[in-house]
Amino acid sequence: MYNVNTPSPDELPSSRTLFRSTLVAVGVALLLLITVVLPAEYAVDPTGVGRVLGLTRMGEIKMALAEEAAAAEAAEQAVLAEGGSPAEAAPVGPDIVESATAAVEPVDPGIRSDSASFTLTPGQGTEIKLRMDEGAVVRYRWTVQGGVVNHDTHGDPVDAPPGFYHGYSRGTALPSDEGELVAAFDGTHGWFWRNRGAEAVTVTLIVDGHFSDVIRME
Repeated sequence: MYNVNTPSPDELPSSRTLFRSTLVAVGVALLLLITVVLPAEYAVDPTGVGRVLGLTRMGEIKMALAEEAAAAEAAEQAVLAEGGSPAEAAPVGPDIVESATAAVEPVDPGIRSDSASFTLTPGQGTEIKLRMDEGAVVRYRWTVQGGVVNHDTHGDPVDAPPGFYHGYSRGTALPSDEGELVAAFDGTHGWFWRNRGAEAVTVTLIVDGHFSDVIRME
């Protein structure tokens, strides 16, 4: 009544063939485990293939996320154990650390920086002034390329009377100068340079401190 096709013993795989197939399957599984699974899931890459395929980086990201999640959970559990709220258990990350550092070392919003560079031909002079309030401090440095200059550092108050002069420093045949300029009053304060040499020179000024405007007067 029933037609059952039963394979003969010769058609069945031998024990040796089955054993060999099992070994091949185990080998393939181990190869995939070492080259794919371990790098992608745990960032473990003994062969280097995972790094080439980009799987190791994937695993590193997964491990980092897992560590952050574990740290956040541990912090939350610690706060809850002390009777606090979960919001107090926020992990301290790089952004929070940078914010704390900024709070400890605030940047003065009134400080600004500026620079100027200009060429003076033989006998030519020029002047740069900064508009400053009384007591304001500016750090400065100027240098000369191609020679030396004479300088007169002075200040003028607002509505200065005729013939008024307030000097801070003077010098002749200098290649550079630097220091702090403290405004003695509200007004303009700065430097006058003249090139008394036979060749053109380039003067570069860098200032950093409390001032509002930079004024150049020929």
